[in-house]
Amino acid sequence: MFDKNSIPKHVAIIMDGNGRWAKQRGLPRTAGHREGIKRIKEIVNVANNLGIEYLTFFVFSTENWNRPKREIDMLMHYLDNFLKNELEYLKDNNIRLIVIGREKPLPHYLLKRIKFAQDYSKNNKGMTLIVALNYGARQEIVDAVKRYALLVFDRKENPFQLDEEKFSRFLYTQGIPDPDLLIRTSGEIRVSNFLLWQISYTEFYFTKKYWPDFKEDDFLEAIYDYQKRQRRFGRI
Repeated sequence: MFDKNSIPKHVAIIMDGNGRWAKQRGLPRTAGHREGIKRIKEIVNVANNLGIEYLTFFVFSTENWNRPKREIDMLMHYLDNFLKNELEYLKDNNIRLIVIGREKPLPHYLLKRIKFAQDYSKNNKGMTLIVALNYGARQEIVDAVKRYALLVFDRKENPFQLDEEKFSRFLYTQGIPDPDLLIRTSGEIRVSNFLLWQISYTEFYFTKKYWPDFKEDDFLEAIYDYQKRQRRFGRI
């Protein structure tokens, strides 16, 4: 039985296993990505109905550029189509979209689509959907340090007054609370350079299911498992 008073405020998901899902079925890896993109909307809908305020998907890492060009190109087009086709869904469900990560070398057509989708949904007051695209946590921290260092150089910041709260304002996730729960599919048990600063006290949930097979019931099971835990944040 769900405890409505213990719903995580922010859930982050590492969507892993698209390629292996496709390989098991004798399909090209791109078929796994296409099915994986479809799964996003289903989980967004479930999370929104539960009252989860922030939902983050790790869609494409800075390391993923090492994959075959055709696979990357197809994935970028799938993302472009998803953003184009789901604008009205975001509007109808009062969902705000935020994309985090480095812009270069994302294709121009996708950057244009991202900007339009973010602007289109910026006044929505319901759940915030965060897409981590061309994202790497170490890169995020380096970029934050650079931003802060420029202000120090211009004498607009005093480095001796820097603390964790202030540094967080220079991250891509500025203004977004840290995840309460991190879900990773496919059976891999690692965080893969994802939200390293933000997951200091996050609860982890790992499932062997590949992302294209991760359905509503699986997401609800992860939330139920989270609700059985006691979060101490360093306290007794």
